[in-house]
Amino acid sequence: MSNISASLVKELRDKTGAGMMDCKNALNENNGEMEASIDWLRTKGLAKAAKKSGRIASEGLIAISSSDEFSSIIEVNSETDFVARNDTFQNVAKTIGALSLKSSDLDNLKSQNVDEKNINVDDYVTEMISSIGENINLRRMMRFESSNSYVSSYIHGQVSEGLGKIGVMVNLKSDCEKESVIDLGKKIAMHIAATNPLSISIDGIPSDTLDRERKILVEEARESGKPEEIIEKMIGGRLKKFYQESVLLEQTFVIDGESKVSDVLNSLESPVDIIDFVRFELGEGIEKASGEDFASEVDSMVSGN
Repeated sequence: MSNISASLVKELRDKTGAGMMDCKNALNENNGEMEASIDWLRTKGLAKAAKKSGRIASEGLIAISSSDEFSSIIEVNSETDFVARNDTFQNVAKTIGALSLKSSDLDNLKSQNVDEKNINVDDYVTEMISSIGENINLRRMMRFESSNSYVSSYIHGQVSEGLGKIGVMVNLKSDCEKESVIDLGKKIAMHIAATNPLSISIDGIPSDTLDRERKILVEEARESGKPEEIIEKMIGGRLKKFYQESVLLEQTFVIDGESKVSDVLNSLESPVDIIDFVRFELGEGIEKASGEDFASEVDSMVSGN
């Protein structure tokens, strides 16, 4: 049966978690019958991913890749750190990381073809869920172009080349020689890994973040019972401290513990400007399961449920 509709393929994929081509093949083999196609996928071991895809994946790796034109960073999650340290999973992260250099965004990355597999990244992840036995999630990516600028990077908690727990990329512009800018950029990237700034400059702080912080500071000051005119002065001082803690250019450089980052950027023969930066920390923002019954989890793995 060759006339299989896209909606039928999608329905089967939603039910099984198997790849698009696997679903199409299953429907062709079973004359478009849904239940028979599900059973066919299960016998091939391709439907196992469906059960695993709902499990929380908050471990994994951050991967940074680079070429002459681009540098990119991705987060690929697994359920356990044990799997993240496995060579097979690390190869998955490296394979997808290399493809992210050709991708404008996450959706574009998921549609990229994995040459040796002749399937796209989305289906490749599904295939590896079945192979590795844990849920895998390609969570996010960012790419910087470096044709007219310099990109420096840093991986913290590195487990293999370009793979670790925290990844930072910094896009810099300067008339200084490349080696000097790249070296300074790596130190800035290490600083960002440690301090996790909200923005490059004060102007870059999102307005809702600044409004929320100001509101908290005002309420705290009013709790002290001070008059309004004193409160305004207090708020000014406290906002300045907030900027020093949260804004990259206002922070104290962690490498020497005394210089301001903005001053460090002017320490070379020509000024260095930070165009952009990105910091990915593994699992940030993912709500992890708590109180899980480990014995039940092991039992379900042994029984295949």
